[in-house]
Amino acid sequence: MECMKTIRFLIALLAVGGIVVSSMALHVHLMDPNAVPPCAVSEHWDCGAVGHSRYSWFPPKTTDEMTGVHTGAPHIPVAAIGIAAYAAIAILALMGRMWLVFELAQVGFLFAAFLSYIEAYVMEIWCIYCVWSQGIIAAILLLSVVALLLRWRKRCAASTGAAPANQ
Repeated sequence: MECMKTIRFLIALLAVGGIVVSSMALHVHLMDPNAVPPCAVSEHWDCGAVGHSRYSWFPPKTTDEMTGVHTGAPHIPVAAIGIAAYAAIAILALMGRMWLVFELAQVGFLFAAFLSYIEAYVMEIWCIYCVWSQGIIAAILLLSVVALLLRWRKRCAASTGAAPANQ
């Protein structure tokens, strides 16, 4: 089915875009906090402020940890998690494992939505890379739903003996 192949490659391409955006966010995260990030546009759009906040780590750092006190708990940059997740989505999409792509996309979408909530209502500062990533994971989620529906439709048509409609 040519349509499924196109969707798989489109999801993989979007995931590569997600890797690029997450890499840019990780670059800002690892920058010197005193340096001006390339995406500091206004007082409401500043990826440097978001990238150096306690919420840029998973799990989020406590106030004590942000001042230099180490508790020994490991913290992973959120952007690094994004890079790994987008890479897994790209590989699974190319393998045709659309159910797993759908599951990862759901988790990624909910994670990005939660981070958007933090940006909007807790920090009141937006990161342009985070917004791009939210759009990318939303598109991947929608495409994975379409792929699963097309696969389900094809299986239903095959089980009833009817020929699937041309796409």
